[in-house]
Amino acid sequence: MEKTFFLLIVLSCLFLPGCGFFSSYSYQGVVSEYADWENPGLLGQKAAEKTHRRDLSGAVEFPLTLSFALETALNNNPDLVQAVWRTEQSRAMLSLAETAFWPKASVYTEYMQGDAPSAYLFKKIDQRMLPPDANFNDPGWFENFESGLNAQMNLFNGGSDYLELQMARIDVDISQFDRAEVQNNLVAEVIRAFYNVLAARDFVRIARQSVDTVSRQLQSLQVRYEGGAVLKSDILSMQARLARAREQLISGRNRSKLTAAALANLMGLEASALTDGDKVFAGADAGIPELPASYAAGFEQALQSRPELARIRQQVVKSRYALAAAKASYLPSLDLMARYYVDDPDMEYDLDRENWTAAVVLNWDLFTGFSRPARISRARARIKELLAADRKTLLQVQHDVRRAWFNLEDAAARHEAAKQSVQSAEESFRLVREHYQGGAVTITRYLQAELDRRRARIRAAAARYDKIKARAEAARAMGLWANQETKPFLQMQPQ
Repeated sequence: MEKTFFLLIVLSCLFLPGCGFFSSYSYQGVVSEYADWENPGLLGQKAAEKTHRRDLSGAVEFPLTLSFALETALNNNPDLVQAVWRTEQSRAMLSLAETAFWPKASVYTEYMQGDAPSAYLFKKIDQRMLPPDANFNDPGWFENFESGLNAQMNLFNGGSDYLELQMARIDVDISQFDRAEVQNNLVAEVIRAFYNVLAARDFVRIARQSVDTVSRQLQSLQVRYEGGAVLKSDILSMQARLARAREQLISGRNRSKLTAAALANLMGLEASALTDGDKVFAGADAGIPELPASYAAGFEQALQSRPELARIRQQVVKSRYALAAAKASYLPSLDLMARYYVDDPDMEYDLDRENWTAAVVLNWDLFTGFSRPARISRARARIKELLAADRKTLLQVQHDVRRAWFNLEDAAARHEAAKQSVQSAEESFRLVREHYQGGAVTITRYLQAELDRRRARIRAAAARYDKIKARAEAARAMGLWANQETKPFLQMQPQ
């Protein structure tokens, strides 16, 4: 009984602390536990080696360049970080699948007491202490300690382990393509957001110039009005235009803050990290790779580079392995099992009374309630579903490239037209202003010329950045950002 009590104490020490440990998890506890986790960083190719973790409060370098924004986003963006850790999970599952080819071993200790004749017989025999005068019909109370080692290894299971291993390897590839897709989209979004910030900053500058121009003209009008050279209605019209210009300046400043907040979000920073738009520097677009000369060449490039296509095709291959695994369930399994143990009623084990067994066990399910045909049907349906998804993805990629090419051509044409429009509007405004000061045209004509010039400047600024964004979008449609390193961006210098 003393040993039984001792065994209970040992088991209590082993299991009770564990029960208490698992009951204390909370959100704050988990966050604190992983407060110093390492960000896997760019691409996740060597997750353990990447430690470029950035504080969300933002150690942002100003003037902000596109290369810095991209580098920060590739290290900090939560979507990309999630994708990297999904890849790590797939790698862990691959390691788990590989364990099926290794033997398994475990140790155990058992305490038993009772008066069952069969148990008494077998335990006494294993103890090598069967009394010659044992009464098998009424053996009485007995107790037994048994400690030993179990080992097991699967010799054959119809190839299921091999098929599971192949599917786990494909899952790693799929997760890497998933990460590449996230990066491809993220780089294009950061470029688009960066130039949205620059465009908003230019809009503010143009609106501020308009306010200054109208203010100076209003001051001139007031002087002329006091001299009786202009009408009161001209003063009122100019004041109304000044109020409108100030309203547009306020709207532009708000838009600048919103675009800066959107860029900060993509970079994985706090929304307020870039709210001062004047600090954002205009980087060159030299980091955008050279694009193919034609749509056909661009589509051919997309077929080779778009991670979505590679991912869905790997999923198709995996589904075929899954069908083979479902069919393998009709085959038997063969396991090698071994056991080494000793028994004693007082836990005084003696190796001279050791026991061992070894067996080869064949299991073959003859009837499983029609579950195997159901799994095969499901696997075949999954293959057909993924083949349809593959066709859909191909069409989507083709549509992406075609749309990007249309937008690229449209942006280039609008940029040229906008530049000519600005030149015309500037010259028109100069002439109208001279005529107005000479009294040859009305205040309405002057205000219209000023408005046309401001609108032309805004369209030109928008067209300039739209052209750059269209190039970035075309690169995304072809999958050129999927495996892009930061070095080309780091080499970019601000203009």
